[in-house]
Amino acid sequence: MKPVTSNQESETKSERILIINGPNLNWIGTREPDVYGSQNLEEYLNSLNQELGTSNQQLGTSNHLLETIQTNIEGEIINQLQDAETDTNVVGVIINAGGYAHTSVAIADTIRAMSKKVIAVHISNTFDREVERHKDLVAAASDGFIGGFGLDGYRLAVVALQLSIRN
Repeated sequence: MKPVTSNQESETKSERILIINGPNLNWIGTREPDVYGSQNLEEYLNSLNQELGTSNQQLGTSNHLLETIQTNIEGEIINQLQDAETDTNVVGVIINAGGYAHTSVAIADTIRAMSKKVIAVHISNTFDREVERHKDLVAAASDGFIGGFGLDGYRLAVVALQLSIRN
């Protein structure tokens, strides 16, 4: 089984925002719905991608496709970040590293080495959960952090990233 899934072909030449989702985020919609909600993450991101045209016109921002990737493998997240850094069609990255956000020095180091904007997202408010989730190495290395807004955190991150690219 391939560890990475995407809703866009890797050969896409349009400018795009890469969304990297880490471990267990493929279970959103069924995993702990009291914490993460009952909506499927892939369906949400697909509908967000379709809505971008309208919101981009209202904000006066460029129309960027969303490329979504999910993997449970830490090294694959690092590979995707490194590939995004060298891909001239990727304008920025949104990352939900899941549990790796609290433990992965390697992912944080990769983000610090990048020149492209990176925004960290968490679906839940990690500061209102177990104490081990209060330290976020990935968010600390990123250009911004959005958490606690459910799946709409992705929408907020897209808007923030597009506005920061425009400015």
